[in-house]
Amino acid sequence: MTPIKRYQVDAFADKLFTGNPAVVCPLEHWLPDAVMQNIAMENNLSETAFFVNEKDGWRIRWFTPTVEVDLCGHATLATAFVMFEHERVLGNSISFQSRSGVLVVTKEEDKLTLDFPVDTIRKIDVTPALQCFDEPVVEIYQGKTDYLFVFESEEQVKNCRPDFERIAKIGGRGAIITAKGNEVDFVSRFFGPQAGVDEDPVTGSAHTTLTPYWASQLHKTEFRAAQLSKRGGKLFCKLEGNRVKISGTARLFSTGTIHLD
Repeated sequence: MTPIKRYQVDAFADKLFTGNPAVVCPLEHWLPDAVMQNIAMENNLSETAFFVNEKDGWRIRWFTPTVEVDLCGHATLATAFVMFEHERVLGNSISFQSRSGVLVVTKEEDKLTLDFPVDTIRKIDVTPALQCFDEPVVEIYQGKTDYLFVFESEEQVKNCRPDFERIAKIGGRGAIITAKGNEVDFVSRFFGPQAGVDEDPVTGSAHTTLTPYWASQLHKTEFRAAQLSKRGGKLFCKLEGNRVKISGTARLFSTGTIHLD
């Protein structure tokens, strides 16, 4: 079998060893799903992205170590970075077909901007079954795939301890926690034990939920955001109708080859 290129990229990072690492694998044609899932398991990062140039354009798919997911922001940003910088894709815009529709990534100098569909959220009751953290929750919202837990302060988001067993039982992809930031507009963390990722370092797709929520709270449409994981990450978000623009930078960590013989 033809060897497969493997790029490891730190996404939403302005320097190495920050942001969210993702593996990106260019393919000439799709591998069996089980093989791609095994590659993602072997990589053992929160996401591995695969892309193929099909007849109707580029298509992207994302796998955690345990499941394929419908949308992933940081691995899409990493993929676009690889395509622009290392796979000789010309121009300043790439459109991907995906399980979440058409996703566009644009490039301006070293900044990459994701154009993702906005999440639809609804407020739900704070029930005992949703008590997943050791800090008091102000509000809870439910989106298409994630739950959004709102806290009073950045310190609570930074210091809170998740109950992974409880989070895994609430359904959906995972749990976002957030609060107004001290030096940025808002902060967050993301937990997805049910998708094989206890805590994701930086979650671009979660900002399709966070951005409309904070737009309603802060009465504006452009935001500076930070994800308070151990690695940390910086994002710039803009709400444009039913789309969210999520911007950041990326850094190449390593290149290699996957052998499936």
